[in-house]
Amino acid sequence: MKLHILGICGTFMGGVAALARELGHAVDGSDQNVYPPMSTQLEQLGIRLSRGYDPAHIAADTDEVVVGNALSRGNEAVEHVLDAGLRYISGAQWLSERVLPGRETLAVAGTHGKTTTTSILAWLLDAAGRDPGFLVGGVPENFGVSARMGGGRDFVVEADEYDTAFFDKRSKFVHYRPVVAVLNNLEFDHADIFPDLAAIQRQFHHLVRTVPRRGRLIVNGEDAALAEVLAMGCWTPVETFGIDGDFDWTARLRVADGSRFEVLHRGQAVGVVEWSLVGRHNVMNGLAAIAAAHAAGADLARAIPALREFVSVKRRLERLGERAGVTVYDDFAHHPTAIRTTLEGLRARVGDARIVVAMEPRSNSMRLGAHADQIAPSLDGADAVVFLHRPELAWDGAKVISALRGDGEAVADADALLAALDRRCQPGDHVVFMSNGGFDGAPRRFLAQLEARDG
Repeated sequence: MKLHILGICGTFMGGVAALARELGHAVDGSDQNVYPPMSTQLEQLGIRLSRGYDPAHIAADTDEVVVGNALSRGNEAVEHVLDAGLRYISGAQWLSERVLPGRETLAVAGTHGKTTTTSILAWLLDAAGRDPGFLVGGVPENFGVSARMGGGRDFVVEADEYDTAFFDKRSKFVHYRPVVAVLNNLEFDHADIFPDLAAIQRQFHHLVRTVPRRGRLIVNGEDAALAEVLAMGCWTPVETFGIDGDFDWTARLRVADGSRFEVLHRGQAVGVVEWSLVGRHNVMNGLAAIAAAHAAGADLARAIPALREFVSVKRRLERLGERAGVTVYDDFAHHPTAIRTTLEGLRARVGDARIVVAMEPRSNSMRLGAHADQIAPSLDGADAVVFLHRPELAWDGAKVISALRGDGEAVADADALLAALDRRCQPGDHVVFMSNGGFDGAPRRFLAQLEARDG
């Protein structure tokens, strides 16, 4: 079958493309926004990518068009698909119909940590010899690809609550029918499609309704919003997880930064995790993945030691390099809580060294101003902030700057941001680029800038 994927550079749709290619389909696609890591993955897989949504990119002999949720009515490619009567399907439905039947699906949902937790879970199952398939909304460094079919029965999928497509406004995760579902945490997000937290909780309850009695719900026991979801009705055994509390799965920190912690299941020691990740949020991600792997029947005695070799996902506080004594990181920041926990983890690692944040409010919720009042407090862990306030941003970035604990300034474009960083940064600094978009290539441009300073 010949497939054309609209929105192929999205982290989810890029994974769909990889799976379709592995299944033997002829695959190409188009996208408006082309940047790593998905553009790199597609190139390595030999999948042709066209920039822009010109209907001419869809070949006449295309059998089916897979439509990403970033595309709406009025898009020229969408209008062409409808006018020409082409067969089309959403990415989530394609996955549920072409990949998941006959598999034991493990789905990881939550406002934060989905990508990291999904990657940890896939790595644990792989270390246990189960050869899982997976689709991750990023590129796990241990696997080098965002998706694969795998030879085992398990399939791990990052389960996003965002809507499915212009023709299917349900959350993507209702398509997956998991046997094990991780509910990692729940906060208000996606202000472009959800009016309030209660609307997202209803979608999470739709997911809960699909998990069979023989399955398992792995739930953050510290999260009140998830407790409210379960109170709407639950028909599946629940196992809770948390740190130093009365949970089914508990982590006890052996090192304050979270790089070493003991895992207990109902009070009994299961193993000790030693890994390169830091931060309380990553301890919770790891604990959730361990509980889900256990629910799937994995041998934890075999799997947990493999976390020493676990490498996090690209663009999750990814260390790009050090030049002129300055260490540069790229982070997929999308929400104030994710910003805060990431900086807390980095602070635990670097101690008193200066942390400088270059931030682009890029997610739909950020651009709409839904989290505007929370941004400055989320940056308390930074000593200085350079805030990219593009002219089209509809809210006042100056208020964020004035509310910062540390030093800060707002700039209008990426060139001005790089110039500001060049003025501010000094040897020993740690610079974190935070954006869930391409950021005009600023992280690697800054590295090159430092290299010129060095040489």
